[in-house]
Amino acid sequence: MSAQLQSNLTREQAFDLLKQYNQEEFHIIHGETLERLMRYFAQIHDPENVDFWGQVGMLHDMDWEVCDGDKDHTLCTERLLSGRGVSEQLIHSIQTHNSDFNPDLPKPELKMERVLFAADETSGLIDACARLRPSKSCQDLELASLKKKFKNKKFAAGCGRDQMTLGATYNDCDVETMLAAILAACKATDPNRDAWLAANPTWLEEHPDDTNENLYAIAARL
Repeated sequence: MSAQLQSNLTREQAFDLLKQYNQEEFHIIHGETLERLMRYFAQIHDPENVDFWGQVGMLHDMDWEVCDGDKDHTLCTERLLSGRGVSEQLIHSIQTHNSDFNPDLPKPELKMERVLFAADETSGLIDACARLRPSKSCQDLELASLKKKFKNKKFAAGCGRDQMTLGATYNDCDVETMLAAILAACKATDPNRDAWLAANPTWLEEHPDDTNENLYAIAARL
């Protein structure tokens, strides 16, 4: 059993911080998406620390609109959180996801940090794919389609393929396994999943890999 981690923030306080330093709705939504994904993976890998994983996900890009460029990203977060009583572990874990841009930052070591590194860019690619679909949903996004978009670096060029590949390496798996796992987690945690399935009542019968149980099993491979 892993030790219980404390952020010294409530979920409401963390969300207020995200909104305080981000004005663009996209960045707030991205923070909420990463919170959901990290909580989901925590249930698989570290159920004692679901809340902590969620706050790492929510606040990983807290400073994105106010930092001084890529190398300052997450260092600015440390400055913003300094003096608030926030735990050093929370700041440390957030900073690991920018270690590819700033080698002075700590690299991902904990499973939580390695999952964050993989999920950040990959979830952005999945969102970009979903927004182009007639359904505007990730629920009917197939892994084969996601793999094609991953290989097309002109598509959603801001979603770094090198970072995604490194994320797979950090999690001791290949890129396809990582893409499948994070796509499964995105489907499972999609706040519109129940409504989408209700509107498409034969989907799970025709696509049994998309049942909650099977999505969990696929995600657990990361």
